[in-house]
Amino acid sequence: MPINGLSHRLHLFWQYSITLLIGALIALHVMQPVQADEEAHGNRFIVLCYHDVQDELPDHAPRYTIKTSDLLMQLLWLREHGYQAVSLQQILDAQLGKSSLPDKAVLLTFDDGYKSFYTKVFPILKLFNDPAVLSLVGSWMEKDTTGRITTGDEHNAQDYQRSNLMSWTDVREVAASPLVEIASHSFDLHHGILANPQGNMQPAATTHFYEPATGQYESDAHYLERIRLDLMKNSSLIKQHIGKAPRAMVWPYGAYNAVVSEIAKTSGMSMSFNLNDGVNTVSSHAANYDRILMLQDMNMSDFINSLSGKLFRPARIVQIDLDYVYDPDPQQQERNLSMLLDRIKQLDISAVYLQAFSDTDGDNAAETLYFPNRHMPMRADLFNRVAWQLRTRSGVRVYAWLPVFAFHLPRENPAAADVVQSASEKSDRPQFRLSPFSGRVRQTIAEIYEDLAKNAPVAGILFHDDALLSDYEDASPAALSYYQNTWHLPASITEIRQDPALMEKWTASKIEFIDQFTNDLTAVFRKWQPAIKTARNIYARVILDPDSESWFAQSFPRFLENYDYTAIMAMPYMEDAQNPSEWLQNLVAKVKEIPGALEKTIFELQSKNWKTSEPVPSQELAEQIRLVHSLGARNFGYYPDDFIRNQPEFDIIFPVFSLRAAP
Repeated sequence: MPINGLSHRLHLFWQYSITLLIGALIALHVMQPVQADEEAHGNRFIVLCYHDVQDELPDHAPRYTIKTSDLLMQLLWLREHGYQAVSLQQILDAQLGKSSLPDKAVLLTFDDGYKSFYTKVFPILKLFNDPAVLSLVGSWMEKDTTGRITTGDEHNAQDYQRSNLMSWTDVREVAASPLVEIASHSFDLHHGILANPQGNMQPAATTHFYEPATGQYESDAHYLERIRLDLMKNSSLIKQHIGKAPRAMVWPYGAYNAVVSEIAKTSGMSMSFNLNDGVNTVSSHAANYDRILMLQDMNMSDFINSLSGKLFRPARIVQIDLDYVYDPDPQQQERNLSMLLDRIKQLDISAVYLQAFSDTDGDNAAETLYFPNRHMPMRADLFNRVAWQLRTRSGVRVYAWLPVFAFHLPRENPAAADVVQSASEKSDRPQFRLSPFSGRVRQTIAEIYEDLAKNAPVAGILFHDDALLSDYEDASPAALSYYQNTWHLPASITEIRQDPALMEKWTASKIEFIDQFTNDLTAVFRKWQPAIKTARNIYARVILDPDSESWFAQSFPRFLENYDYTAIMAMPYMEDAQNPSEWLQNLVAKVKEIPGALEKTIFELQSKNWKTSEPVPSQELAEQIRLVHSLGARNFGYYPDDFIRNQPEFDIIFPVFSLRAAP
């Protein structure tokens, strides 16, 4: 009895302390200058992701450990500005159409089962009467009290004692409250597994394990069974201890794909959560929802802005040839990679467009690939390694840069013979591309994209500049048959070109066809990486002279509709511009004519003059960057970057290009 009495008095003291702290925070809150977005969201909701909560932050605390006072400040702000904490059940009911969510609904989630949820967060939830979701990692919970837990990857490993987590007794107590829903955080997927020959460790839930002894990757069947058994094991464990199985899956590191989400659904967890920033909309078929990660370095302004999901972040892009990194000597290759990583980190940019194919002869087509795949030779298993290192060491988003049509397939592949043909009488051979009107070509290319999606985690795809058809293309048998049978056009390009109405229909149909094919490739990729963004190269002439749409089968307004970013090849020397500055001014002015286009457009300048095979002087490139920025361009980049020869020169380009120096 004395012990229980002491516990009760301590609990009352803790609630009293919170009340005093709330009073102080309200006073502080009144002085906050940041304005809220008061827009009602209807059946929309946001999800906040918390981890450990401490009164004072210890030295070297992980970024996701926040102070108790910050949590209170955030919950108070939400309450004062009309946000309402909702339960998992309320969201499920809204999914089923049984009820609607309140305006400005917010779901609070706490990952990993830290002891602080029981000692600090749970009393606060009871004080506010706010529901929350607590997700548990089964293998961590099953360790004895002296055990240690290691999580993270080779660049951000965390190690702590089992005693930092709740006990099952603690879990049962909070689970008995109507405020707390227990979710699965996997049994043993909250760690990295070997993902490539070079030794990188990547999230276990989305990575096909690399087996060094055989040099092979885990099969799809083995991967899916590994995930299924893990999720079932954790659900059974939670049910054993609290009497009911979890209804939600919280993916470790936020890493998931459509395949594992489906496994979670069939395992009884109809709702899953990731770590992609954004505002969610209730949908009866939705399986995965975005969460906003709460970090200790977020001030109140950052917190408030994160809630809208409308943050615009300017893009600074460098397009990298992986051919510059590759070397048959593994040690030299690692030295090349280190030079690249250091340069990109020091540049402080937002993203890298990273070549996933090799084009050693410069014909703008893939000869070999830098990832394991079903259809083409692999020059080296290198893309995964470089993309992961750029993401984790240099802090940039990586887009996989791949051709759309231009793949030199091995001769034994039946699709290799289905190439784009020209009806022009000119002797010039057209740029090599496979014909997208061939069904076996489309299937082969889709499988190449899928193989990359399974092999390497990326932030997006850059569709190469080969996705074009001239006003004489495609004259291949497959294309002519498609025109006649699907578009009801003559099976003759000569006949089409003689009739302006037919020519207009043919051009529009080709534009739509190519756009749809890239969208199909995106859908294939998103099966394995649902959150990827898309970018596509477009020729500047299409923007400067809309009549030239028929020369390329490209349309700038349609690009803006179909892709997250349109990467304009803003390359005056490639276009034989007599006055590069004036040419760039005209290009930016044309883009600005379309409302909202600047935010979705990347001006990609050239750092090499391919007609002279000489680099563009770094000072000249810097002046061009400064010019497009001053004209209102929000996003820009350049290609290529020769990090081995320091071209363009770092000291010249940094002041005008880096997000740190020129945001």
